[in-house]
Amino acid sequence: MNNHKNAGLSTQERKIISHFSAIEQNIISADDLIKLYHFKKKTANQILSRLSKKGWLQRLKRGIYTIVPLSSSTPTPAIENLWPILLDIFKPAYISGWSAAEHWGLTEQIFNSISVVTLLPQRKNIQTIGGIKVRTRTIKKDFDFGVKKVWFGSSMVKIADPSRMIIDILDLPRFGGGGMHTIDVVEQYWNSDLCSPDLLLEYALKYNRGAIFKRLGFLAEKLNAPVSKNWIQLCHDHISKGLSNLDPDGAKTGGIVSKWNLRINLLLK
Repeated sequence: MNNHKNAGLSTQERKIISHFSAIEQNIISADDLIKLYHFKKKTANQILSRLSKKGWLQRLKRGIYTIVPLSSSTPTPAIENLWPILLDIFKPAYISGWSAAEHWGLTEQIFNSISVVTLLPQRKNIQTIGGIKVRTRTIKKDFDFGVKKVWFGSSMVKIADPSRMIIDILDLPRFGGGGMHTIDVVEQYWNSDLCSPDLLLEYALKYNRGAIFKRLGFLAEKLNAPVSKNWIQLCHDHISKGLSNLDPDGAKTGGIVSKWNLRINLLLK
């Protein structure tokens, strides 16, 4: 029995809760009920809404719910293991950006939001799910590489390996917590045991975006990365024409490093 005050369940509702609890399914939608019980869409949504009002389900976002733990003292508990739920909502997906940087110990900054890469187009890049802000970005299927499986609580989740995370945040610095924080993470990467220059360059070549090579090569030189002259040259060989900003969200002013076709619109150390 839940510690919070739940309204009673009908026989049908009890079967639904029992079924999804038994299989430990992270999220439940109308489609799940339709597939299992052949309900009409309207009926399935009504049942989910009713179970939420009774305190047995917690609404995460429109049409998506999760079962409230039996030990919870409230019908809307803080969700501790949100990563597995998010990866189910946005699948196929993986954790990256500042969240991956935290996981790999490449930042000491604590974020109250989660960054997720998905192959599914999203109408909004910033959403609130289970009371937590989530930033998503959508990539093409060809870019789905460099992902590891790790245990998160009792669930296995997908997360960008350190080198792939670096590619993701150099491509979109706001996904790394902003331009300055992205640079800090890159510096930590170069100075850590997780650093793998060959793998990083391999990923950059797979991703094949000129702006990434500009930021990667410039920062490797600026931060005295443990790479060879040939490594730097390969980055330079793949930069795109035209001028790019070190931080795409930063000011449109700043000195220009012509070698990298890069405007330095951040105050670097």
